[in-house]
Amino acid sequence: QVQLVESGGGLVQSGGSLRLSCVASGSINQINDMGWYRQVPGGQQRDLVARITKDGLIKYKDSVEGRFTISGETAKRTVDLQMNDLKPEDTAVYYCSAVLWEIIGPNQQRSGRFWGQGTQVTVSS
Repeated sequence: QVQLVESGGGLVQSGGSLRLSCVASGSINQINDMGWYRQVPGGQQRDLVARITKDGLIKYKDSVEGRFTISGETAKRTVDLQMNDLKPEDTAVYYCSAVLWEIIGPNQQRSGRFWGQGTQVTVSS
């Protein structure tokens, strides 16, 4: 089984910083990309915040570029998100997610997207 375990998050004042960490474990052959999504209160979907591919390519949501930094390596199955200059509109549940090849049997694997349980980030004004 594949698991993504997040840590970090919490309550911070506007302008403050938080760091999120995620570790993937289980029957994983290869992670193609790994990153962070968020779902705002009352929101219907999870939006990309930042992700990194196995080739080291990084993509950020426009509104966080310059404030958030993603780091880590898919080969090491870890990814961190340093969030600086946080704003109230960054308040959301943040989810770690990975697209990976899961080993399901001898010489068998399947590709899929996996999610962590989510961690709350609350920014007060």
